[in-house]
Amino acid sequence: MNDWPDGRTGDRGERSNRYGHGSAGAQPEGARVMPHVQPPGVPQQSQGYDRGYEPGYDSGYNTGQVYGSPPGGGGRDGHGGPPPGVPRGPRQAPDWRRRIKVGALALVVVILGVSIGTYFWADGKLKREVDLSKVIERPASGDGTNYLIVGSDSREGMTDEEKKELHTGSAEGKRTDSMMILHDGSNGPTLISLPRDSNVTIPSFRGSESGKMFPNTGRQTKLNAAYAEDGPELLVRTVEFNTGLHIDHYVEIGFAGFANIVDAIGGVELDIPKAFKDEKSGADFQAGKQTLDGQQALAFVRTRYAFANSDLDRTKNQQKFLAALAAQTATPGTILNPFAFYPTMSAGLDTLIVDKDMSLWSLGQMFFAMKGVTGGDGTSMNMPISGSVGGNLVWDKAKVKELVNQLNNDEKVTVTSD
Repeated sequence: MNDWPDGRTGDRGERSNRYGHGSAGAQPEGARVMPHVQPPGVPQQSQGYDRGYEPGYDSGYNTGQVYGSPPGGGGRDGHGGPPPGVPRGPRQAPDWRRRIKVGALALVVVILGVSIGTYFWADGKLKREVDLSKVIERPASGDGTNYLIVGSDSREGMTDEEKKELHTGSAEGKRTDSMMILHDGSNGPTLISLPRDSNVTIPSFRGSESGKMFPNTGRQTKLNAAYAEDGPELLVRTVEFNTGLHIDHYVEIGFAGFANIVDAIGGVELDIPKAFKDEKSGADFQAGKQTLDGQQALAFVRTRYAFANSDLDRTKNQQKFLAALAAQTATPGTILNPFAFYPTMSAGLDTLIVDKDMSLWSLGQMFFAMKGVTGGDGTSMNMPISGSVGGNLVWDKAKVKELVNQLNNDEKVTVTSD
């Protein structure tokens, strides 16, 4: 008797020939559909296994699965797409608003990370070697911030060839080649040059290395001698004693660092009103606008023997050049260009010596205050001079007192050096 529905035979041999491995049937085994077996008592259904069922009835076989297809693959390509000839549904439009938000957030994170990394990189390069806590009997702080900016003739790290090229000589140790006070306040920056030949009194002080106390003997000498005698701490002490102005920060740069900064930004454009030449500094300039490289810039700020007023004329050139350097460095072309910004920062910070309390933020404020001197918001001047004694320049005490009062009160400077 045949127990199989629809006349199907249960003969093992026939089944084996039709469906077993090695079947010679025309249809491959992997593509055959599982035959539908009608359960007893259920009305005969259509032979289309994936349609025609009563609503709500599921025989358990109506999956439409073709054996041999990839799991989950409803289409011929196995990727869930519709069969050929069946149109796809409309694709969802990309959410550009969300993409823009995510992109902007990623950009902010990158910029923040680079900025923080740059800050710590630059901050780590600062040489905080000057301890202003060793300075005794200091005057009270006024309004605004006062920087003592020193250009030294240090030849540290320079080769013999570089010394020859830059006309620096080979003297041991270091001396101050230029000294300036930069006041940064609410009434604009004020840059005051202190001639190195200024006649000053060396006050009582504590030795920066020995810690020994040295009394005030009334000894008078050139201002740059204070630096040569006991370094930056005694120089700050001497400036404060002779002016009554509190110095908040100390910044010093040597010959090599100065020249390297100029070269790193591609030179500094300067308008030289009158030609001059000086064999000692190596200066040889024609009148007119020109771009100075590091070697020429160093010669320009060091020249004094070519001028009638010697050191006073030199300080004016130093102010003019430093202001131009700051103005041309603090530009988007330098700050936003990593190929210009990092070499410039590295060239300056590698040779910069500052006080122990100097932060990179304070250094940046000093730099932009220097730029403001040439922007029309600031004032540049020499310390007022009343005469000379023994070849040293004597400060005008009345004018100096008035100048310091205006700086301490952060008032507009009206005192002149004339």
